[in-house]
Amino acid sequence: MRVREPSATLSLLRPLPRLPSRSSAPRWLLVASFAVVAVVWGSTYLAIRVALESYPPFFLGSVRFIAAGLVLIAVARLRGERMPTAREWAAGALTGLLFFVVGNGLVNVAERSVSSGLASVLVATMPLWMTVYGRLFGARVTGRELSGVLLGLAGVVVMNFGGELRASPGGVACALLAPMGWALGSVASRRLPLPTGILRTGVQMLTGGLAMQVVSTAMHEHLGPASARAVGAMAYLTVFGSLLGFTAFSYLLEHTRPAVATSYAYVNPVIAVLLGVMLGGETLGRASAAGAAVVLAAVVLVQKRGSPALPRDEPAAAGVSSPHVRVRGAGPPGRQENLREGGA
Repeated sequence: MRVREPSATLSLLRPLPRLPSRSSAPRWLLVASFAVVAVVWGSTYLAIRVALESYPPFFLGSVRFIAAGLVLIAVARLRGERMPTAREWAAGALTGLLFFVVGNGLVNVAERSVSSGLASVLVATMPLWMTVYGRLFGARVTGRELSGVLLGLAGVVVMNFGGELRASPGGVACALLAPMGWALGSVASRRLPLPTGILRTGVQMLTGGLAMQVVSTAMHEHLGPASARAVGAMAYLTVFGSLLGFTAFSYLLEHTRPAVATSYAYVNPVIAVLLGVMLGGETLGRASAAGAAVVLAAVVLVQKRGSPALPRDEPAAAGVSSPHVRVRGAGPPGRQENLREGGA
């Protein structure tokens, strides 16, 4: 009987070689990478709000990520790294779409009507969506994790009592959809055949940035005269938010448990809210502050021992394929352990 060739989608999900041991990464570099992700990404929410004064949302993202992606790929090539294969470009395009078009583009859209501080709190629900994804794809979800999800949703309801969320339901929806895409992209990044090191980040940024440009063109976004403030914010987002921040996050994903890599979610909203109030003239009412505290408590509750475990016969990569496709065969032990920790 003739055996049919596997589809292109399933070929992307074949088990990959074992990653280098997480313990091989220098501790100081892990700490520095986490500090960059926690602090720099917390500051990007205010920078996005400033840049949006002159740049439309998806055009803003396309410029910074195309530029940063090209720089990273050029540096990788100068260091002698090979060009990605067709499968790696395809995997990079998929994760780049989730990270940047959904994860970043929708944050940009949200900040046109929602303050940078509250947008950061809504985006911080990302680990809660990891728990939801785990349950959808057959993982065991503990009572603590389920309680965290419900507590996080309750926190969003409390924030709504402040009035700002009710004033912009579209912005709130975008700010909640963004971490869903980010969480799914992070799961996919751990399983799909992506390049390693900065080439991995460069491919994701370049393909994601190009996809954002397609969206920008399709939406007929208009570009007017840019202020000096907006240009400076764009430069900051490109150099620090994209080049430095995403490289550090990619390093953390590759060398730590995903639950550790994503714990920056505790710090980002604090930095964003403080900068929004101190430098951006934003206000935070009592209801919004109370709801934000509840959301962060829910994130801590879910992240306390990582996200739910995935069954050994269904890798996390199933989260980026059809839910009706069951991929048999556990991946290599090292990678499987990382995936069971969950995270984003």
